[in-house]
Amino acid sequence: MGKNKDRQKKTKEKRFTKAAIKKDFKKNYFAYLLIIPVLLWYIIFCYGPMWGISIGFKDFKPLLGFSKSKWVGLKYFKEFFTGPYFFRTVKNTFLLNIWGLVFGFTAPIILSLFLNEVRNKHFKKVVQTITYMPHFISIVVICGMIHLFTQSGGIITQVVDFITGTEHSSLLGFAGMFRPIYTFSGIWQNIGWDSIIYLSAMSSIDPGLYEAAEIDGAGRFKRMWHVTLPQIRPTIIILFIFAVGGLMGSSHEKIILLYNPLTYTTADVIATYIYRRGLQEASYGFATAVGLVSSVVNFILLWITNKVAKKYSEVSIW
Repeated sequence: MGKNKDRQKKTKEKRFTKAAIKKDFKKNYFAYLLIIPVLLWYIIFCYGPMWGISIGFKDFKPLLGFSKSKWVGLKYFKEFFTGPYFFRTVKNTFLLNIWGLVFGFTAPIILSLFLNEVRNKHFKKVVQTITYMPHFISIVVICGMIHLFTQSGGIITQVVDFITGTEHSSLLGFAGMFRPIYTFSGIWQNIGWDSIIYLSAMSSIDPGLYEAAEIDGAGRFKRMWHVTLPQIRPTIIILFIFAVGGLMGSSHEKIILLYNPLTYTTADVIATYIYRRGLQEASYGFATAVGLVSSVVNFILLWITNKVAKKYSEVSIW
């Protein structure tokens, strides 16, 4: 009898669920239709190409195709891990992205905190416009400007020469200068755009919290520290999780446009190594294998960071 009651209960729940779904679909059918293009985009451009992962396990020849190319197993994975450039590319990838986390991730937060305290709306709009503009400039133009600023006699080169008391030709010819140039040019390019999400999060903060803090004698910096930062902490944590999840990835287009053989020791990352081996040397299997390793490591870092964030802050992606 008990089993029959349970079956009847489950059947009723299923019927109720189906009826609820149908009712919700009829009520919000237009919203569901809007989701279809997004789903199609992900299926066609994100999940469909995943079949290409098999290239990493084959000696892929475009004329032979996927099925007829020779299966080589873990050959390319072993070649990467035991190769002469493994340590260099992994180290450079992590260091460039750690520089980005330390300086590039915090810069938009600081800018948004200061902009949030500006009371002159005209001045605030001018600052926002100036800081947003570099984001909309083509990466090719950005890199061209960086080459001009860092060449012999360029404005940045002159500043560095004045500070160090030495003379440089092109700063991009020195391996030790690549990381600072890459990182701080990235901050200049994205600081305004990246601050938008923090400013939008600040706009939802209850003004009563600031009033209460001001009554208690808190100045502007204390209000930023004890009111603004705690209120936008969930946003910061979520964006930090995504940032850590991309530690194995770099803006390879920008690096390719800036680096040269003289700076390979600090500028050559996994993405640029894949570019040279995969496109320039036509080693598609090797490039796919290395790209797969990078993606797996990124996912592991994302999962670990999300778990730690959930444990200590109760804020997470899932």
